[in-house]
Amino acid sequence: MIWSFLAVLFSGWLYVDASYRGPQWQRWVFKPVTLLLLLALAWQAPVLNTTDYLILFGLLATLIGDALTLLPNRRMLYAMGAFFLSHLLYTICFASHMTLTFFWPIPLALVIIGAALIATIWSRLEDLRWPICTFIGMTLLMVWLTTEHYFFRPTDYSFTLMIGSSLLLLANIVWLISHYRRRFTADSAIVAACYFVGHFMIVRSLYL
Repeated sequence: MIWSFLAVLFSGWLYVDASYRGPQWQRWVFKPVTLLLLLALAWQAPVLNTTDYLILFGLLATLIGDALTLLPNRRMLYAMGAFFLSHLLYTICFASHMTLTFFWPIPLALVIIGAALIATIWSRLEDLRWPICTFIGMTLLMVWLTTEHYFFRPTDYSFTLMIGSSLLLLANIVWLISHYRRRFTADSAIVAACYFVGHFMIVRSLYL
């Protein structure tokens, strides 16, 4: 397991470094390699419940979505569908291990974040408005579940899921703003770091 962890860490570092300094081909190579290594690391978890396999399928859906964004004609509609499916599978897996609670400041804060994000990029989305809004909604739901769970049961497992889902939300916020509104310094590196660590923390939960 230690060698798998080191391989994931090294590949992830190369991916983040390539996102910041280039070259572009290195980013295209190490992004799918890192996801495949994360998939292998998840598969090696000592005990996998039936619902835990949803995390593996979620990683696979993310890999497909990434591949679609790298195509020359950038099939963004299908990529958004794959990313939505990934977060849906994650959410179902998380919900199966949780008792549903409700603490209103958490969903209120997430609704404000989602509304602000959509308002920022709405005019640039064109035909992708509703697919992207649906994807944002699913991501916010995933973060809400994990944050609620940590608020009422602050364990290492719930903390790991909360950090992982929150980083994926942050990665998507930065990516959407950068892609549809305005580029800024180190945006790709920030997205890559949050994206990699977010998925890694979710995989880590399988070992807790």
